[in-house]
Amino acid sequence: MNNNQELHIAVNQNIMEMEYAVRGPIPKRAAELIKQGMTTIPCNIGNPQAFGQKPISYYRQVLSLVEDPSKIARERKLNTILKHNIDALSGLNNTDFISDHVLNLSESFLVKTEIGLGAYSESNGPLFIREAIARFIDKRDEVDTSHGVSANPDNIFITNGASEGARRIIDLLIADKNDGIMIPIPQYPLYSATIKRSGGVQVNYYPDEDDGWSLNRSILEEALDFAIKDGVNVKGVVVINPGNPTGGILDEETIREVIDFAKKNSLVIIADEVYQENVYGAEFVSFAKVLGDEKVPLFSLHSISKGFIGECGHRGGYLEIRNPPKVLGNDVSFIDVILKQASVSLCSNTVGQLLVYLMVNSPEEGSAPYRQFVEEKQSILNDLYDKATMIREGLNQMDAVECFGRTGAMYLFPRLNKLPEGSTDFDYCMNLLEKTGLCTVNGSGFGQKEGTHHLRIAFLPSKGLLDRVLPEWIMFHNEYVNK
Repeated sequence: MNNNQELHIAVNQNIMEMEYAVRGPIPKRAAELIKQGMTTIPCNIGNPQAFGQKPISYYRQVLSLVEDPSKIARERKLNTILKHNIDALSGLNNTDFISDHVLNLSESFLVKTEIGLGAYSESNGPLFIREAIARFIDKRDEVDTSHGVSANPDNIFITNGASEGARRIIDLLIADKNDGIMIPIPQYPLYSATIKRSGGVQVNYYPDEDDGWSLNRSILEEALDFAIKDGVNVKGVVVINPGNPTGGILDEETIREVIDFAKKNSLVIIADEVYQENVYGAEFVSFAKVLGDEKVPLFSLHSISKGFIGECGHRGGYLEIRNPPKVLGNDVSFIDVILKQASVSLCSNTVGQLLVYLMVNSPEEGSAPYRQFVEEKQSILNDLYDKATMIREGLNQMDAVECFGRTGAMYLFPRLNKLPEGSTDFDYCMNLLEKTGLCTVNGSGFGQKEGTHHLRIAFLPSKGLLDRVLPEWIMFHNEYVNK
């Protein structure tokens, strides 16, 4: 070969064909516009702190102390001075210092880890954190000695965000090119991309948009029958609750139908429940709670990125497994196979592990940080709902736009019933970006029923920013669809 000739190499075609719309062409164009000096509003992704959402004080106080344990002794000395000689710290009060509760919790965490945050942990995460997660699940699902099935810490894996847990399960389930996973359409493109990367088959099912993104047994059966006739070996069904991108919230009856469907057809369930706090007055019901003692394999996902926490960059989450299936043709347990997967990466990042621990260990009621924690949590969730309401009201002023269902998760997914001839929702979103700086994601990036057009917008910008951009969007829309 000529030494000056460039090397050409074959790469995994499945990866080449993956698509991930929330980081796709429209956000890339937004990055170009920023370089040109334009201000953009990145509503393409659920990234709360990028819009100025303040971290929860309790979480960051503990994190700072565990990362730098020398600060614990210093804070204790300051607290002692404050208690015995308040004049020495004139102008300061109790709220300017870290409480004994936070100091004690931080010390306790360090004692339990034994190795701090800078060393590898067990591949599935420290046992005491997995035990805390199990207690959190049991409390959430109202499990007691006479009711419900307790979570098993040995079947819990701490992961780098919920996405890593989803990828691990799908990677294991796709053993052949004809193996398929059912996913809701529209869906979070993590699932379509992971199925593509694993070389499997994406099997679409379509919740009823006009009925508020409702789901029933016949919708699932229709999708499964179609796949089987097409030669697909369907192995699992993904459910996102609350929905991303739709915000739809499933009730207990619907969850029961999904479980019965999976049981009848020998499928596993992957329950993406990362938005379980984002229900804004509605009730979240977990798949684990409804499952009870039914012997259907269930993989449940949760994350520190969403809810009111918004710690996206710290990458923490967990995967809980119930009724793990048997491995065909092998005596090894499914849990051991997942553990082998985890061990390849040695462990999830330990800062994420700590934040997962805090997510499932809120301050005790009556403790010094409790009131501040509750106020910050409620303020964030109330603010999110107010901003969703503002956008919905703006959508009502746009020609031929409808937005169905309750408000859940962090997104709205309005349907664009009118576009210029030959135009798509991708064209609409790209033009919206160019004209207003508002970066959204076209509905086709999530999948949608043929012949429909949508966009997804994260309702994260500040109210002041929405007050400015919504009139611009309304004007753009009504001019664009009527030109």
